[in-house]
Amino acid sequence: MKTTIRRAILICGLILSTFTVASPQLPTQEPMGGQEFGHSVKHLGNGLYVFRWWVYRNIFIVTDDGVIVTDPLNPKAAKLLQSAIRKLTDKPVKYVVYSHNHHDHISGGNIFKAEGAKFIGHINLVKQLGDHPSPVIPMPDITFQDNYTLKLGGRSLELSYLGPNHGDSLVTMRLPEEKALFVVDIVTPRRVAFRGMPDFWPDEWIRSLKEVEKMDIKYVISGHGPQSQPAIDPASVVTEQRIYLEDLMAAVKQAIDSGIHSPDALKEKIKLPKYKNWRYYDKWLPMNIERIWAFYHMGW
Repeated sequence: MKTTIRRAILICGLILSTFTVASPQLPTQEPMGGQEFGHSVKHLGNGLYVFRWWVYRNIFIVTDDGVIVTDPLNPKAAKLLQSAIRKLTDKPVKYVVYSHNHHDHISGGNIFKAEGAKFIGHINLVKQLGDHPSPVIPMPDITFQDNYTLKLGGRSLELSYLGPNHGDSLVTMRLPEEKALFVVDIVTPRRVAFRGMPDFWPDEWIRSLKEVEKMDIKYVISGHGPQSQPAIDPASVVTEQRIYLEDLMAAVKQAIDSGIHSPDALKEKIKLPKYKNWRYYDKWLPMNIERIWAFYHMGW
């Protein structure tokens, strides 16, 4: 009898521990919402929020000890973000985390600097922002080389540098409790690559996505997406992005090897119908093709 009871207790304990460590189920089908050229906020649970301004997005985390903000985007968006946070908590913004050096994502942080926030970014940001300073981009107070774990109010945000891909200062941000990854520019679900792929290194981009695929994640929050797209996606979108790039590069390489060397001819020749329903397929695919032509023809 005692043995049976002990076994029952052990089984119950195992079941409870499973529920304790399991990551929450997050709403991957719910659109971000709001007006097309406006802003919106989506609560994913446990103090984790996605903020959208136009097609730009960031995350912020509300804790009992303060707030963690990521990419403030621009001065107008940052004011809207600050207002949204104030509706949720009176705790100050303690940290602002930069994803990378591009000004369209990290401008506007001065209002959080005024609250006493510390700014965090990859070490390469120091030189990049020093070479291209902006009065609306505070310099990072805390820098790191490979990895950094930010902790506040019982929450953790794991920052990882994967090497050059989109510039050479981009970091991913993992939320271990949700097994969710906030990632900017190198994963944009159901959309071809941005225009002529500025500051992207295609081969390194693919390598970085393979590294992301090895991470312990179930979800991805992208730094871009209109109001009609979900606030959060399953991690499978990382693989979908990688396969698109591999298909694109293979198609361009095959056409070049067949004797087509003009970028204009390549843009006329190459079609990737598998992706015809992805956003900006008609407008941006030709630009993507020309960028990959430059990779093979010019070595960059």
